[in-house]
Amino acid sequence: MSDLFGPQEWMAIMLSLRVALVATLAALPLAIWVAHILARKSFPGRQILNGIVHLPLVLPPVVTGYLLLVVFSQQGLLGGPLYQFFGVSFAFRWTGAALAAAIMAFPLMVRAIRLGFEAVDPGLEQAASTLGASRWRVMRTVTLPLVLPGILAGGVLGFAKALGEFGATITFVAAIPGETQTIPSAIYGLLQVPGEEPAVLGLVIVSVVLAMGALLVSEWLARRMAVRMRRP
Repeated sequence: MSDLFGPQEWMAIMLSLRVALVATLAALPLAIWVAHILARKSFPGRQILNGIVHLPLVLPPVVTGYLLLVVFSQQGLLGGPLYQFFGVSFAFRWTGAALAAAIMAFPLMVRAIRLGFEAVDPGLEQAASTLGASRWRVMRTVTLPLVLPGILAGGVLGFAKALGEFGATITFVAAIPGETQTIPSAIYGLLQVPGEEPAVLGLVIVSVVLAMGALLVSEWLARRMAVRMRRP
């Protein structure tokens, strides 16, 4: 494998892992909060929030990338003030790739975690409340431990999605070697160069192995959750 890849391909692999990990860790707390709201709360606009959360799944990824460019570029609605007052810039940087990957992975994370919340028996939480536990303590000691397999499954799915993100990422941050070029954009670039088929095949194999591993872990966690919920 070391003979198959050059420094640029290895950088793409390592950057993809870095981007996917940062995207997953950054999006996970918000995904848990939104999943809890959608699973347990009833309020006007709930379906609108649900639609907004799942919008990246149905929009063309290029559209999502363009919207990110409009909002987070150095002249964008949020990117302008962030760059002017804090020196923070996302466009054409690896942090922007992580942001794009997080947004594309967010719906899958929310969906998996929401199923976990919906599978928890509310009677267990009510019993803890009647024994004097505060709402936060019930959440910390009863709800979250029961939802943990769903949280882990959502995180793994989000990581897998972030690894494979291409359309939004290349639109928002381009494919700069060593900075924003992830595995999908490296594959796309190598396909334009004659004679690079072995490197393309190697990156494809790496992508398949990483994605399949993440899906298998997610499936295992989902089964653990189902077994746990069936226990008396």
